[in-house]
Amino acid sequence: MRKVHPEFAYQSRELEGQIEGILGDPPDRKNYQRMVEALVGEYAQGGGIEDVNMLAFALVDHIEFSNPKGLLAEAEDYEFGDAARVFAMAECKGDEAAKMYAAIAESMPDLARQAIITAFLHKNPRKWDDDDQSLDQLSANDDGDDIDDEDAASDDFAQMFDRDGE
Repeated sequence: MRKVHPEFAYQSRELEGQIEGILGDPPDRKNYQRMVEALVGEYAQGGGIEDVNMLAFALVDHIEFSNPKGLLAEAEDYEFGDAARVFAMAECKGDEAAKMYAAIAESMPDLARQAIITAFLHKNPRKWDDDDQSLDQLSANDDGDDIDDEDAASDDFAQMFDRDGE
């Protein structure tokens, strides 16, 4: 298990929610497939929304990873990394998907780097540790020393506003 940058963990969780939202309940695979095909087509033409999650959504069903350890290492830093290295660690199968992969490598390499890693983390959840962000975990080491037990104003504080000096 490896730690990843918190933003990658967040984007991976968001991608999961996005996929579930598009699929719906009960799952509508035709709608999902139309959405993916539309995104792939947009990105293949050099356009598309410049959003990590939308790009990862377009990639996730078409991408294959050749270097999981390298991608995990790249997932430690969200902002900075070698986009060319990340592109070399994966590829997209299918004509339109391969065209999209080449187009995003040229037009938005840094964003695509983040999207590739996000798609990788989404598809490989057992290879990395997600920080527990639940309220129970966040409050585990809280000893309550930041809570002021006294709700009433002190006499000194109250006298600052007393015009009569009483």
